[in-house]
Order: sequence, then C-alpha cells, then structure tokens
Amino acid sequence: MQLISIPALSDNYIWLLYNAQRECLAVDPGISGPVIQTLIEYQLNLVAIFLTHHHHDHVGGIVDLLRYFPVPIYGPAETYVKGSTQIVAENDKIKVLDQIFTILAFPGHTFGHIGFYSAPWLFCGDTMFSAGCGRIFEETPKKMYESFQKINNLPQETLICSGHEYTLSNLYFASTLLPKDKIILDNLRNVKQLRLKKQPSLPTTLQLERQINVFLRCNDIAIKNSLNYYPSSGEEWRIFAMLREKKDCF
Repeated sequence: MQLISIPALSDNYIWLLYNAQRECLAVDPGISGPVIQTLIEYQLNLVAIFLTHHHHDHVGGIVDLLRYFPVPIYGPAETYVKGSTQIVAENDKIKVLDQIFTILAFPGHTFGHIGFYSAPWLFCGDTMFSAGCGRIFEETPKKMYESFQKINNLPQETLICSGHEYTLSNLYFASTLLPKDKIILDNLRNVKQLRLKKQPSLPTTLQLERQINVFLRCNDIAIKNSLNYYPSSGEEWRIFAMLREKKDCF
C-alpha cells in the first residue's frame, strides 16, 4: 500500500491510499482538480471516498469527482450525498482495498467528526494535527480531549494523516510554552527546513506526537508549570481547554 498527500487550497491535504492493483481511496477531497490530476499521473482507479466531517474544504470536490467516478462515499451523517453516501459511525468497520477500516468517533472540531483507522494509517481530518489540534467549533474542549485520548490509545507507530499543514505554527506555539524542550526545538528547526523546500511535514507518527504535541501532554508537569495551573486528577481536560484557548489567540 502506498500513501500520497496532495496539497490543496491554502493548506489542506487530500490523502490517497492505493494498492498494488492501483486501486485507490481518497480522503477529504476539498477540491477535485488535484485529485483527478494525481489519478491520471499515477494511473490510479478511484474506488471509494472517505469523509471525516462536513466542512467545505473537505467535501467541496465531491460533486465533480462523482461525475467522473461514481464511487461509494463513507462519512458521517452530516456529509450525506443522496445515492452515494454510506453513513458510518463509531466502531463500524468497512472493507476497502482489502483493508478493514474501523470508524472512530472524534467529536470536537464538529459534532459528527470521525476518523478512519487501519493500521498503521489514521485519517483524522481536523482532530489532531502535528504538534496541535483542530479548532473547537461545534463541541466542547472536554469532548475534543476525549477524542485525543482515543487517538493516544492507538499503537505508537500509527501514522497520523491530518487534514492541514499547520505544523510550523503549532511548533512555534509549543516552543513558547516549553522554550527549553529540545525535542520540540529540534522538530521546529527540521520542519522549517522541510517547508522552505515545500515538502510536507505529514504524516507524522503517534510516537513523535506524544513528545511534541502539547495537547497530548496534559498530564505533564512541565505543561502545568508553564500554565501555572494544577487541576485535580481526572480534570486534565481543563489543561487541554486552556491550551486550546491560548492557541486560539496565538
């Protein structure tokens, strides 16, 4: 299996996963043109579309793609397209490209946000980014925190395939909180070089994110000291909420 990240719009990624038979699935096609170009370039046959949530920059290319490729769409109820969409939800399993994908509910960015997991790939839309998390538009910080914990329970080698290239900004934010964290600072330098060469910083691994993503470190005393906030055990989501509020204003 091979993975392709397609840059789209201002900072989106559309993901393609394809097998030895050159059959592929597309994840969150916010625009159709780059997808069609990539299918032609790699001589791929589109067989399915995955949608993580309903925002236009993740679904905007569907109508045009269906005109050329009448394939099934798998997504939450908010993304329903009559005659094409199979609505999926938490713990559903679907078989595409001879891979079994488990649906994980990731409420936070939106109410119905989902992810698609088949080891090692996790297509998580706008839930987790490298070194960061999505804005909370339709849910609560506690719900987003719980979604992060669900991701954190996956194997460390999980490939986090996020919907946007936000890594540099996220690492700058993390470095203001933890200015002496060598791993964060080293990754900041590395990602700067990648982006200067117009190379993607994604996918990332869960193993790395556990070190550089402050939203996965709500139990870390260094984070609590930085915020000067020490909630009771079991209330770590309040640290998460404070981090998200700070990032919103960063």
